[in-house]
Amino acid sequence: MSDHKPQRSFTSISCAECRNLSDLGFNFTMAFQPIFDVRTAQPWAYEALVRGINGESAMSILAQVNDDNRYRFDQACRVKAIELAAQLGLPALADCKLSINFLPNAVYRAETCIRATLEAARAFNFPTERLMFEVTEGERVDDPEHLKAIFNEYERQGFTTAIDDFGSGYSGLNFLAMFQPNVLKIDMALTRNIDSDPVRKAIVEGIVLVSRRLNITVVAEGIETAEERDSLLVLGVNLMQGYLFARPQVGALPKMLAQ
Repeated sequence: MSDHKPQRSFTSISCAECRNLSDLGFNFTMAFQPIFDVRTAQPWAYEALVRGINGESAMSILAQVNDDNRYRFDQACRVKAIELAAQLGLPALADCKLSINFLPNAVYRAETCIRATLEAARAFNFPTERLMFEVTEGERVDDPEHLKAIFNEYERQGFTTAIDDFGSGYSGLNFLAMFQPNVLKIDMALTRNIDSDPVRKAIVEGIVLVSRRLNITVVAEGIETAEERDSLLVLGVNLMQGYLFARPQVGALPKMLAQ
């Protein structure tokens, strides 16, 4: 793909166009799953997760993304997440963030590709300083310097940046050494049964220590038992996400289940 053609198409896409999904060849919606501050039982953020309009899995939607529609899909996800979160009243929740996953290989130039996102935030009265963008550690990144430039631009815009699924791949520490996000989300592969697994406990303890020294906020993903929750609290992790607290829901911002 040349440098010229993408620039024209990327800079011309607006929020209104991203809300029209006909060019994608498929439709989708968003489910929302909270990240809770377990100490207060209050939502710290809601993550927007792609779903089919008839309840299809994220994988079934992502399987339809290709080189021809990747950029438009990435833009449409951002706009859809902001629109639905605003309709559900997320801006009224004090200091609560909206977390959006993005495809780094779909971003041509961060300062221009963010235009539709900013337009959507204005259109739906969503505070831009409460937007968080996650990139998964397992996402194939053709150019790490490009991803670093995206993160730098997003932080300049006042967005929160996050690495999702940290520890699920083979290059986690290398990934972290290249750039330091605002938030690190520890994958369930490391949090699962952490209460009875001294190896996982030692690894997570190390990640927490490194994150503190780098001034990075830690979120633990995939929490399913009270024992996992309590072990993480002892390690100093207060922000958690998982089925113990709430499952993703379409058309709602779930509240914490009784603990």
